[in-house]
Amino acid sequence: MIRNKYQGLFIVIDGLDGSGLSTQANLLTKALRGGGNDVYMTKEPTNNVIGGLIRGFLSGVYELRPEAAQLLFAADRSHHLSREIIPMLEGGNTVVCDRYAWSTIAFGSIDIDRNWLIEINRYAILPDVSIFLGVPPKICIKRIVEDRYDFELFEKVRELTKVWRTYRWLARNFKKDVVVVNGVGAVGDVHERIIRALLTNSKAKRILNKVVTK
Repeated sequence: MIRNKYQGLFIVIDGLDGSGLSTQANLLTKALRGGGNDVYMTKEPTNNVIGGLIRGFLSGVYELRPEAAQLLFAADRSHHLSREIIPMLEGGNTVVCDRYAWSTIAFGSIDIDRNWLIEINRYAILPDVSIFLGVPPKICIKRIVEDRYDFELFEKVRELTKVWRTYRWLARNFKKDVVVVNGVGAVGDVHERIIRALLTNSKAKRILNKVVTK
């Protein structure tokens, strides 16, 4: 992936389904805005046309070969970057994204070689900081059962275990850019862990100091 050359800070919250991504992305966005920062929150898959095709595939409306599905994710990401993320970063805004290329690589690795998945995302912008929420697959499934009546394609313990192994592999191979944060416990405690993790990044620290000292 390509380093972020823009003024704005790019943060990604990623991890397994049921790990609390949306909750923590919302809390982080609220905290950053409370510190007086201009923050844009977004997520993947997007709500554009390509994102709609992806959601149809994930919910079982139609089938795709694994490679075709991952190329759709990459296309959605390219559109997302050009139409939303890059313009915001150019304007000096902080961008908080719920899921990103890491999800493509981790979930895609169920059926596809992860090196190919990295290759099709090589022109994506590398986030300044990526937070992986570490929650065991069995806990994720328990949370999903409590919150939803149906499962999407990837929400199975065996598959999520394989996906989490890839997330950990990514964390080891991109250790300067990825931080694994314990996602088990009270929502507020997890949020505080994320803030502490972000403070270890110099670019993020300049933004977050406004939040911590407010």
